[in-house]
Amino acid sequence: MDTYQAAMATLALVMGIGWASGVNLYLAVFVLGLAGAADSVVLPDGLAVLQEPVVIAAAGLMCLVEFLADKTPGVDSGWDGLHTLIRIPAGALLAAGAAGELAPLLEVAAGLLGGAVATISHLSKAASRLLINMSPEPFSNWAASVSEDLLVLGALWAMFNYPLVFVALLVLFLAVALWLLPKMWQLLKELYHRLRGALKGATPPARVAPAPPRLEGPW
Repeated sequence: MDTYQAAMATLALVMGIGWASGVNLYLAVFVLGLAGAADSVVLPDGLAVLQEPVVIAAAGLMCLVEFLADKTPGVDSGWDGLHTLIRIPAGALLAAGAAGELAPLLEVAAGLLGGAVATISHLSKAASRLLINMSPEPFSNWAASVSEDLLVLGALWAMFNYPLVFVALLVLFLAVALWLLPKMWQLLKELYHRLRGALKGATPPARVAPAPPRLEGPW
C-alpha cells in the first residue's frame, strides 16, 4: 500500500468511526471488535483493545439494550439525550486511536475530526428522531432505527473496502447535515411552541368561587 492509499485508509477510518459512533456507538464497537478478532480486518494498535472478548461482550450487551430503546417512541429521544455525553467523546477517542500509529500531532487532529463528525451525526439523529416522535404511530421509529443500523454496518464495510468513495460520500453527508440541522432545530422549536400553545388553549379556565352573600342589618 503506497503513502496515498495508507493516508486515505486512515482518513476513512477516522471519519467513519467518528460518524458511526454518533449514530450507534455500541454497534460500531461490537462489529469492529468482532471483525478484528476474526482477522477480517486489521485494526490499528490504538483500536486493538476492541478485539478483547470483554469489550466485545460488553458492546454486544449494550447493542441489545440500544436495539430495544432505540425502537421505542419517546424512549429513543431520551436515550439520545443521555448519549450526547457518551457518543461524542467516544467518537473522538476512537478516532484518535485510529491514528495512534501516526505522529502525536496527527493523533490529536484525528481526535478533533472524529469528535466533530460524531457531533454532527449524533445531532442529526437526535433531531430527526424528535421530529419522527411527533407522529403517534411507532412504525416510523422502527423504520428509522433499522435504517440507521444498516447504514452503520454499510459504512463500516465501505470504509475498509472503498475508502475514497466512502470519504467522498461522508463529506457530502456532512455538508447536507450542516445545512439541514439549523432548519430541523428551528422546526422543532416551532412545533414545541405550537404544542405548548395548544395545551394552554385546551386547559379549562380556573373556576372562581362565588362571593359569600352580603348580610345587611337594620343598621
